[in-house]
Amino acid sequence: MDGILNIFKPKGITSYQAVKEVRNILGIPKAGHTGTLDPSASGVLLVCIGQATKIAEFLVGMKKHYQGEMILGISTDSQDSAGKIIQKREVKNDIDEKRIIDIFQKYEGIISQIPPMFSAAHYKGERLYRLARKGIEVKRSPKEIKIYKLNLMNFNQKAAIVKFEVICSKGTYIRTLCNDIGDELGCGAHLLNLVRKKVGNFSIEDSLNLEELKKEKALGKRYLISIDSALEELDKITVKSEAAKIVLNGGIISSEQIVEIPKGLKTRKNNIFKIFDLEGNFLSIGTSIKKKGKNIFFKPVKVFRNN
Repeated sequence: MDGILNIFKPKGITSYQAVKEVRNILGIPKAGHTGTLDPSASGVLLVCIGQATKIAEFLVGMKKHYQGEMILGISTDSQDSAGKIIQKREVKNDIDEKRIIDIFQKYEGIISQIPPMFSAAHYKGERLYRLARKGIEVKRSPKEIKIYKLNLMNFNQKAAIVKFEVICSKGTYIRTLCNDIGDELGCGAHLLNLVRKKVGNFSIEDSLNLEELKKEKALGKRYLISIDSALEELDKITVKSEAAKIVLNGGIISSEQIVEIPKGLKTRKNNIFKIFDLEGNFLSIGTSIKKKGKNIFFKPVKVFRNN
C-alpha cells in the first residue's frame, strides 16, 4: 500500500499517535506524517504510507490554512489552553476590531518567531517540551516564517475572544502568533482553539475520520491518494524505454533520452519534477543537475518501484 491519506486528527492525541493508529488499523509497517499538529488542535494531517514516505519532504513545505480562536487577557506557559496560567491582564475598552485588524496586518509577510518551550523543536538533541516539563528554559534562536494571510473573522468583545483565519508557511507556531499579538495589544493572549482546514490542496472536507477507518478498513484504499496525484503541482517528463531502467537504478539521463520536455518546463539547476516511462508509470522524482549546450542532464532523487 503506497500513497497518502488525508486524515482528520481529533483533539487530544498527538500526530505520532494518529499515525500509529493508522498503521495499526491498516496493518502497515511504514507510515509518517508531513507536519506536526498539536494535541490540542484538530484537522488535516497528511499521512504518507509505504513508498509515499519518500515524498514527505516535498509535502512539508505546502501552505497551511488554519481557523482559530484566541482569548485575550490571559497568558499561559504553553501559549495555549493546555498550559498553566502565568499572567492575567485587563482587556481595555480601546481594544476593538480596528485595532486588532491593524496589528494583524503588521504580522503579514515574512516575520521571525521564537519557538515556544512547549514544542517539538530540538535543543542540543533534546525536545524542548521535555526540558519545559522539567522547568528548564533555554535560549531559542528565532525562526523566519511567512504569514500569507491573517484575517479577523469575529471579535466577541464581552468574552474577549478573537476568531481568526491564517494561511502560513511550514514551521509557523499559531500559539506563538497569538501570544505575540496579545503582548502587542498590551493584555496578553493564548490560543483557545485551532483547526487546520487545509494543507496545500488537501482540505478538511475530504479528510478521513479515524473512527470511520476503524469501523471500515476498506476506506483506507478508497481514500488513498496516489504519489503522483499528491505531487500534481510538479512538472513531468517522459523518458524513452531504454532510459527507464537507468532512472530506476538512480542513474543520470540526458534530454536525448527523453521523449519530450513539456513547453515551459523550468530546466534550471535543482528544479524538481516527476519522471514517467512510456506506459505512464511514475518512476521517480528527479532534478536537473547541469546543462551542456542544448543537452540537459537529469538525476533521480527519489525512486519508486512497482508502481
